[in-house]
Amino acid sequence: MGRMSSSPITLPITGGCYCENIRYQSTAQPLMMIKCHCRDCQHITGASYAPAVIFPAAAFKLTKGELRYHFTASLAGGKHKRGFCPECGCRISGGESDKGSPFVGVLAGSLDDPSWFQESVDMFISDIEPWDRLSPDTPKFDQYAPG
Repeated sequence: MGRMSSSPITLPITGGCYCENIRYQSTAQPLMMIKCHCRDCQHITGASYAPAVIFPAAAFKLTKGELRYHFTASLAGGKHKRGFCPECGCRISGGESDKGSPFVGVLAGSLDDPSWFQESVDMFISDIEPWDRLSPDTPKFDQYAPG
């Protein structure tokens, strides 16, 4: 049984990688929280989905270290930009476009307090694995969520 969130979301929201070489903060509340089930996210996380918290880019900043970026093709055009710690390899960010983006997505597991994560949508359920289970209460999209 999963743990229930008992923590309110307080600002700034902080997080980082396992070795603490990378630290970040957001001074804004999340715009959205998603579970992305696309094959890219499955490969990159080694799991059935990537749980991501989407923040406004203007409110997000690295407070320590620099990310190493890797790029994969995007169905929306261009490439997805994913940020990793160059020391421990933890994936921190993803989903942004290589052409610039008004938002930044961070993996929920990189948050200092991930207990409040609650997906608002499931994306790319067209790629869902048969052993993955979806909440019946969450809106679902075959590919990208609108907006």
